[in-house]
Amino acid sequence: MASPEAEGARGRAGAQMAERKLLVLFGSQTGTAQDTAERIGREAKRRRFHCRVEALDSYPVAQLIQELLVVFVCATTGQGDPPDNMKNFWRFIFRKNLSPASLCQMDYAVLGLGDSSYPKFNFVAKKLHKRLQQLGASPILPVALGDDQHDLGPDAVVDPWLLDLWGRILPLYPLPPGLGIIGPDVLLPSKFTLHFLDERSSGCDGEAPSELHPFAARVVSNLRVTAESHFQDVRLIEFDVTGSGIEYSAGDVVMIQPRNAPEDVQQFCQLLRLDPDRCFVLKPSEPGTPLPAHLPQPCTIQHLVACYLDISCVPRRSFFELLSWFSPNELEREKLQEFSSAQGQEELYSYCNRPRRTTLEVLCDFPQTTCAVPLDYLLDLIPRIQPRAFSIASSMLALPNRLQILLAVVQYKTRLSKPRRGLCSTWLASLRPQQGDVRVPLWVKRGGMKFPAEPDTPIIMIGPGTGVAPFRAAIQERVAHGRKGNYLFFGCRQKSKDFYCGAEWQELVQSGHLTLFTAFSRDQEEKIYVQHRIRENQGLVWDLLSRGNAHIYLAGNAKEMPAAVAEALKSVFQLEGDLSPSEAEEYLTALERSRRFQMETWS
Repeated sequence: MASPEAEGARGRAGAQMAERKLLVLFGSQTGTAQDTAERIGREAKRRRFHCRVEALDSYPVAQLIQELLVVFVCATTGQGDPPDNMKNFWRFIFRKNLSPASLCQMDYAVLGLGDSSYPKFNFVAKKLHKRLQQLGASPILPVALGDDQHDLGPDAVVDPWLLDLWGRILPLYPLPPGLGIIGPDVLLPSKFTLHFLDERSSGCDGEAPSELHPFAARVVSNLRVTAESHFQDVRLIEFDVTGSGIEYSAGDVVMIQPRNAPEDVQQFCQLLRLDPDRCFVLKPSEPGTPLPAHLPQPCTIQHLVACYLDISCVPRRSFFELLSWFSPNELEREKLQEFSSAQGQEELYSYCNRPRRTTLEVLCDFPQTTCAVPLDYLLDLIPRIQPRAFSIASSMLALPNRLQILLAVVQYKTRLSKPRRGLCSTWLASLRPQQGDVRVPLWVKRGGMKFPAEPDTPIIMIGPGTGVAPFRAAIQERVAHGRKGNYLFFGCRQKSKDFYCGAEWQELVQSGHLTLFTAFSRDQEEKIYVQHRIRENQGLVWDLLSRGNAHIYLAGNAKEMPAAVAEALKSVFQLEGDLSPSEAEEYLTALERSRRFQMETWS
């Protein structure tokens, strides 16, 4: 017997069987949802669908009412937030004036990608699925929830879900007469072709018109704020944004477009036998396919590899699948095919994900295949370098025409001999402004945190580690306005090694602008964290909230700290406010709902 989802879809699909069009829309923060959406697009083309794959905010959302068949692939970020490239769509789809029959001719499926270690696991996909039904659309399948925490990652859910999806779609939209599914032994065409120009790089524009036109900010200073003996290198980096038109407030975020290390660019070009000075233009293989907005036209190979192709990312399964096509070597080809098969996912995880092996390192491991990769497939094979977001750690009121960030340099060991390094943090930390004019492409985005406009409202800020960055901006801003009532809970390991901006905080304490609580976890035998300091000062915290109408802000690592702080706050509500456990939970929820408790966390 057919499911209700399939029955609902079947009624409408019969009339449109001839129109075999599929739209795949994605909301992606790190690129995983985009990679999955493009995989669905490839599978659709093998089943002879006319298929478009687009970011939700790139798609003209008013046209959605005309779409008959849509697959949504959505990640969830932060505390249940939609990714940046679907925020406009998200606001539109939840408008109250949309008719309940707006999408009555649409058949759809929603695939969510999330992480079950977060409280709002796949919140965006669940909410979107429900909203589409409210607007009259018919689900082909129940919502699917991929999980990063699974040993095999989201593919543990995606693989069976895709089989089920095509099993439901093909009876509704049968293959055209006389045509079968394009088999896995046929290579699909590349998205773009590279057409080389006669002139060398002198004829090319070397600057990318990114996001879409970032400001090339001069690096003023790059200071290490942890002791040289401390294991973690943390930098306070200052940029000059004079003449950019950039304005920002406390809580806003700066986006930085990193670039690959020169030695990696050189190695990549040598492996693929590329001339970095050659100049090319891109042309789409299919009419209507938009060109990559972040690549200049014309462009050099040097710019493509240094500023666009993410050769330092851990490659996904789709990379191995496509790479296997080009291998002239039987042993290399068999291994690549194994890594791209459903059965080979544990071995791929062990080879690639667990040790965090990069795309460049994989290409080195498969040399005969690498030098046979057709250049037209480079953009299909390797994703674009994603911009990185940093909380702004300064206020324009305190530092006009300047912007500062607090940056932890990412470096760690795996079983590979070479340490793993964060692309953006390593690049930024390496910049030496004292040696010349150093520029970084950046732009500013509105942040999720909003600080109270009322001058008398006290704020309680909980910011261990680099989580203190947005609070430094907020304190500078409030002090410039003459506002007191600033309470900061700061945590780090040792006062002598990683007490960021310690002298600055002490000055503000002495001037009466700041009340500071510190938790130096390793300075005594028993570890002390910010949540312990909150409990120790429960009377003050409760008084500020219940009488002073204070707002609470939390920023920092997303894993254990937010839950521990939430437990400490609920304990304060129970002990000082005489609330029951369930009332304390409700009180915290009410603070969140009224935006008096705001969080910004990252993994």
